[in-house]
Amino acid sequence: MINIEGKTALITGSSRGVGQQIALGLAKKGCHIILHGRKKDSCKTSLELLKRYPIKVDIVYGELSEESQVKNIIKQVKNLNVKVDILYNNAAIMSPYHQDFWKHSWEEWSASFTVNVMAMYSLCAAFIPDMMEQNFGRVINLTSGIKDEPELAPYGASKWAVNKLTDDIASKLKDTAVKINTLDPGWLRTDLGGEFADHPVEAVLPGALAPALIGDDGPNGHFFSAIDHHMK
Repeated sequence: MINIEGKTALITGSSRGVGQQIALGLAKKGCHIILHGRKKDSCKTSLELLKRYPIKVDIVYGELSEESQVKNIIKQVKNLNVKVDILYNNAAIMSPYHQDFWKHSWEEWSASFTVNVMAMYSLCAAFIPDMMEQNFGRVINLTSGIKDEPELAPYGASKWAVNKLTDDIASKLKDTAVKINTLDPGWLRTDLGGEFADHPVEAVLPGALAPALIGDDGPNGHFFSAIDHHMK
């Protein structure tokens, strides 16, 4: 494991849930944090929780469902004049559950892919080239172990697309000091996971930090499981 003290991590969707836990875990290791929420005041709770750590915390905000707002989020980060060393593409939406799985609307498909895939791609495009120049970077794209549930088809398919895109980008980062991997946080009791999930949200740590702590000779284009704490 590498030392990330003094490095900076951007975590989308870090106003609560898994993103908030990842921010706390990284902060405990001395990593500076850029929080992200939908609105300017969304990250108040996360900001308060991070005050116990001697790190720098910034906040950026905007919806990931609109290209103009994604571009503005990127602009806000760039205007901070800090190097983004670690990028967690954590934010995602889940499409409505349809017992009749032939009833998913085009709007649901479009929304799932816009937030879960296209925004993620734009953030990778914005920060990976800079990571290449600074000769260090860790990109973690959150995926899901969901399967055999066409009732959530847009969400499941969007996470498959996350896996495919991550694999393809990884092929271009071979033999570099920039690593991109996927992370399955597990079925957690969050707003997205629901109250009947197997694990409390706190169970995402410490496993969720593993792909950020790999060395320059570590895995690239691999799958990490936060709950199992090992690669598959």
